[in-house]
Amino acid sequence: MQTRQSRTLVLASTSPFRKVLLQRLGLAFECCAPDVDEQRIDNEPAEQLVTRLSELKARAVAADWPDALIIGSDQVAVSNEEVLGKPGKHDTAVQQLRRLAGHRVTFLTGLCLLDTRTGESRIDLIPYYVVFRKLTDAQIERYLQAEQPYNCAGSFKSEGLGISLFESMQGDDPNALIGLPLIRLVSWLNDAGVAVP
Repeated sequence: MQTRQSRTLVLASTSPFRKVLLQRLGLAFECCAPDVDEQRIDNEPAEQLVTRLSELKARAVAADWPDALIIGSDQVAVSNEEVLGKPGKHDTAVQQLRRLAGHRVTFLTGLCLLDTRTGESRIDLIPYYVVFRKLTDAQIERYLQAEQPYNCAGSFKSEGLGISLFESMQGDDPNALIGLPLIRLVSWLNDAGVAVP
């Protein structure tokens, strides 16, 4: 019988949301915090930002894992050509949700799978689209008090109460909205010899 997993799998992230998503695949994996400057380069397109950071995160931990498959991921929200990252604090989250209310927002997730045995990486960009409902300040405040999504791009958690902020959603992989596109990742893992399922 073929084993499901002969390679060490590493998630280059401290995100509890990405960890929970990866656990859904039933694979053993390690988590490692990448030491990466996530600042956007001047005039860097959002698409380039998330793909660059997803690979940078994977490569940042590669030295500690000489024979592993390392997963890196990064996400931003884009509304009216403005790039929105993690708000970090309440006031910024209020401002973000006011700007997003009533608008279609593109969430861009960069995904990288780095094979440290060969040094080769696969990188892709997975978009997901959300239309936010029109929101009052009172609704925004109630939501932020309930979930405090200050470490989430766009100031919401779609896997929780954040779903109540949306009018509609569109995309190939709903996991991309949470920050780890599992459909693409499973395809790459299978290509790399990791059997899922």
